[in-house]
Amino acid sequence: MKELLSKLIDYGVAIGGKLLLAIVVLIVGHFIIKGVKKAMAKADKISKLDKTVQSFLKNLVTILLYVILLITVIGILGIPMTSVVTVLASCGLAVGLALQGALSNFAGGIMILIFKPFRVGDYIEASGAEGTVRDISVFYTTLITIDNKRITVPNGDLMNANVTNFSAEPTRRIDLPFKLTNDCDPDLAHRVLLQAAENTDKVLAEPAPFARMTAVDDDTYIFTVRAWVNNEDYWDVYYTLLENCSDALAQNGIDDPEERIAVRLVKDE
Repeated sequence: MKELLSKLIDYGVAIGGKLLLAIVVLIVGHFIIKGVKKAMAKADKISKLDKTVQSFLKNLVTILLYVILLITVIGILGIPMTSVVTVLASCGLAVGLALQGALSNFAGGIMILIFKPFRVGDYIEASGAEGTVRDISVFYTTLITIDNKRITVPNGDLMNANVTNFSAEPTRRIDLPFKLTNDCDPDLAHRVLLQAAENTDKVLAEPAPFARMTAVDDDTYIFTVRAWVNNEDYWDVYYTLLENCSDALAQNGIDDPEERIAVRLVKDE
């Protein structure tokens, strides 16, 4: 009995020592990995890389370091790696199915890094999501919406979807339709809208602004105003141009059919 108790104590001490060492290694390893991430963020060579590459590289290195740490802890605990491999092999089908989406996302991340359909800081629309790219990790891309919501999109979905990158080109075109009553003077409407577009601040002279009748719908004319702007000025110019064109039409007595109907309803009442 004493011999059995002695063996149990010795076994417990041995296991306890390994467990304690494994915990220490796990904690120390975690802090070392955090230190490596900080060092990478400050490294000159890495800081000179594209932000997309920086983000992906940091996430990839972090995952690899944690895998190494996990293997080290398993070795300290005395669990034979052959046993671990055998268990994984026996569960290969289940693991493969479980990791299918993850592998697809990982491949998607690699493709995004290589082909660069978008970068960190770009404003994109894809897979039913729209926002500014904040981070591209190994498996997911994080978008921040205009109203400051965070959307996480799998990289695999992004590579299999149509991606609209609003920030890719230095300039963008604003398109504004205006419905006008068919008793207005088309030439006057054309001149008024074109002048309003040309006089709007930050509208580019080349390509030149455009204002023409583009459709006729029952008792209305539809005029379209198009103006090119620098990408970063798009929304400011969009609203200013809309206001300027609307004010110019009103000052020249050119009515919107909806406004005329509303006036008639008020008079009838």
